Amino acid sequence: MEKQKNTFRVNPCWWLYSIGGLLLIGAGLSVLGEAILAKGSGKAWFLVGALAITLVNTGICLVVGAVILRLKK
Repeated sequence: MEKQKNTFRVNPCWWLYSIGGLLLIGAGLSVLGEAILAKGSGKAWFLVGALAITLVNTGICLVVGAVILRLKK
């Protein structure tokens, strides 16, 4: 009987991309909530909203990068 390869061994870059991406998406959504609250109370909200969309988009890019790394393996 042949030994099977360990299929659960994962590239460390995959861990960084996937966990980092999920953290950035969560942080971006939290900052988006703050921007919504600031807009509702009449405070300056544009820069906070721009930061939120940047965090969310970066997180999505990292998660997609993790999926691409996983598929290449």
